[in-house]
Amino acid sequence: MEDSWANSSDAPSSAFGTDLHLELSGPGLRVGLTDALREAVRAGRLVPGTRLPSSRSLAADLGIARNTVADSYAELVAEGWLTAQQGSGTRVARRAEPRRAAQAAPRTRPTQRRPTYGLLPGSPNLAEFPRTQWLKAARRALTAAPHDAFGYGDTLGRVELRTALADYLARVRGVYAEPERVVICSGFHHGLTLMAQILRARRVGAVAVESYGLDIYRDLLTGAGLRIPPLYVDERGARTEDLAGLRGVGAALVTPAHQYPTGVALHPDRRAAAIDWARATGGLILEDDYDGEFRYDRQPVGALQGLDPERVVYFGTASKSLAPGLRLAWMVLPEDLVPEIVAAKGYVELSSTLEQLTLAEFIASGAYDRHVRAMRLQYRRRRDHLVATLAERAPGVRVTGLAAGLQAVLELPRGTERSVVETAARQGVAVSGMAEFRHEPADSGWRLPELDALVVNYAAPSDSAWAGALDALCGVLP
Repeated sequence: MEDSWANSSDAPSSAFGTDLHLELSGPGLRVGLTDALREAVRAGRLVPGTRLPSSRSLAADLGIARNTVADSYAELVAEGWLTAQQGSGTRVARRAEPRRAAQAAPRTRPTQRRPTYGLLPGSPNLAEFPRTQWLKAARRALTAAPHDAFGYGDTLGRVELRTALADYLARVRGVYAEPERVVICSGFHHGLTLMAQILRARRVGAVAVESYGLDIYRDLLTGAGLRIPPLYVDERGARTEDLAGLRGVGAALVTPAHQYPTGVALHPDRRAAAIDWARATGGLILEDDYDGEFRYDRQPVGALQGLDPERVVYFGTASKSLAPGLRLAWMVLPEDLVPEIVAAKGYVELSSTLEQLTLAEFIASGAYDRHVRAMRLQYRRRRDHLVATLAERAPGVRVTGLAAGLQAVLELPRGTERSVVETAARQGVAVSGMAEFRHEPADSGWRLPELDALVVNYAAPSDSAWAGALDALCGVLP
């Protein structure tokens, strides 16, 4: 059976004053009728207030059961498209008109223009992510994965990845790492959140943090109810000898291999002082080894954790060596902390099991080592190019810090940092000033030396964008 509505003097559809061109066939009569009516209202062919034919009349016109029409009307009434009142019949509902865009409230904040060149610290060269090798590792990992790999899994993380990391970290970073001490997390932020929870449960009142660092981690710790007295940083790294004089401190968060963002390494005497403090007080050193593999002037210095695995919590991540989007990081814990971290982490695994298995295969096959070596060479050339270009085009700017990592510190003439950052933003160059990393509480009794500088990520631009980024950077420097 097929029927259609059209404007005519003898069809009930003339009551609509519109042409619905409704076609019905097969068993879906009610659905077809309902959809056609709804679309006619939505498109404006049935205007608000229009009276529809009675269910009896429309059913007779279409040659279908009256109940089919009645059910369709009832559904549209329930949805708010139609109204039905005793004595008034069924009509198209009078719906509120949508607010026009011109009537919308004005924006409270201007739209931020995306920079042409992104030199903000924190990201590797994402264009160099080893897609082909990663895909091969994923296929091998998926083929070899046991059935239980697709279940909820171990709270510590997949044993394949923990075993691969234990071997790699011992070989490359000098970390004492048994698989049973390794916990996989979804990033350094996740791992630090777990540690903050444990420290509060242990009634620790404060965690010392370096006087230069990321505010998101300081905010995380204060949000957990911990005080964050500053541990001042100079050309020899964090002043760990000051830990003994800080009241109520039960842990210290440090970046020993490559202080973030000043770029200095923790002096051997201060490495020893940190361990001595932890042993004497029962405190913990939280070691953020965010880019420890990337040292260009010599072999990377070993991790602090190797000096005392029972007093140092080691944090590592794939965010700088591969990509932050993988959401893979790890902690190597003192033995007595493992049960507490497991309890804090619970049964919700935030990292994909497949990504964990893939990284395990990527490391075990040697592909990870090859990728890190290739990126180390590329980043070293980038840094050398940056230093040479600045010496030629901006001789008043000095590059400081280790030949390491993904970013460099560019010391500026005194009093120029803010204006340079603002000028760079207007020119489409995104850079960070050293001031945004300072941690100097008013009640600390210590004044950080004045340091005007930029923290510039030379790793992030793709090969095709690097020359333009460097040229634009030189154009805004004094």
